[in-house]
Amino acid sequence: MKVTPLFDNVLVAPLEAETKTASGIILPDSAKEKPQIGVVKAVGKGKIGPKGDLHPMVVKIGDKVMYKKWGGNEIKMGAGAEEWTLISQEDILAIVS
Repeated sequence: MKVTPLFDNVLVAPLEAETKTASGIILPDSAKEKPQIGVVKAVGKGKIGPKGDLHPMVVKIGDKVMYKKWGGNEIKMGAGAEEWTLISQEDILAIVS
């Protein structure tokens, strides 16, 4: 299945949450925090401004990004029901390198 986000939406595959604390304690699934870093899988064409002009996207496919913790919509993609997040470009805080 191919997904093409509309306007300024970005499809992100979240990276795995940490399974262990810095001190070595293994976290159960219920204690893991929702990841805030992921890899961009698809982007829309950009946001249309009030005068009808197109504001191009800043992020591109393959970028590793940090996004707002509670932003976006979680969706399941593919036969393995992989969970991805569809967010607005405005909810992206930084590109991580």
